[in-house]
Amino acid sequence: MPLRSVLLIAALVIAAPAFAAPAFAAGDRRDLCPDRPGLGTPACTLDAGAVMLEVGIADWTLDRNADSRTDSFAFGDALLRAGLTPSLEVQLGWTMLGHVRERDRARGDVARRTRTGDVTLALRQNLRNPDGSGFSAAVMPYATLPVGGAGVGAGDWGAGLIVPVSFELGGMSLGLSPHVDAAVDGDGDGRHLAFGSVAGIGFGVLDDVSMTAELSLARDRDPGGHTTEALAGLSAGWQVGDDSQWDAGVNVGLNRDSPDVELYFGYARRF
Repeated sequence: MPLRSVLLIAALVIAAPAFAAPAFAAGDRRDLCPDRPGLGTPACTLDAGAVMLEVGIADWTLDRNADSRTDSFAFGDALLRAGLTPSLEVQLGWTMLGHVRERDRARGDVARRTRTGDVTLALRQNLRNPDGSGFSAAVMPYATLPVGGAGVGAGDWGAGLIVPVSFELGGMSLGLSPHVDAAVDGDGDGRHLAFGSVAGIGFGVLDDVSMTAELSLARDRDPGGHTTEALAGLSAGWQVGDDSQWDAGVNVGLNRDSPDVELYFGYARRF
């Protein structure tokens, strides 16, 4: 996909809120509801006319097996969200820089790759309570465009559907994010079925600090070998004012098909 096409898509996403709704006072906005951090996907959507930029500032993933060790780094994992209607938003995601280091344990050989990542386009249509209060549900189709470099990008287009659901339970919230995907084959040519879900419990620690504990199971039917990835995650968000949040989190693999550990931190800002 040519760079000018990616820039055109980004410009359209940024400009869309200008035509979606008239301006409104900041005090009329919903509570901040970023996608970051965590493994799951929220059911809430942005107000019509609002824009949010979420950036994974740094991300490190370690994956070891008997033969090799792989360290994967991502910097500037950006997600741009724009509210089109009171219950519909559009999203554009792109990993600005990825670096992969693979070490063969037997021979000691090291391979390194530094590339940009793929672009993701998505729509999230909320079906009930777009502010995320009470019982909230949404549908979110998405597609990935293979603009990333080899070893960082998937190598082909992919698509999928997420159906996020959340429930407020007193001072806690329960979230579910089942998904089904046409995932890209491991060799970067073609697609296969993948599916799974994330379940999480969110709770407040302080007035401006929240935490979420999650479990994720995902079945991947790649022609090169079927796998089931199991992860446990713990993340925290510190909300600074009404429109911004800093976050950090850790994910731990629970079986051999999963990466050993992932550490990340980032920032979200609503405009």
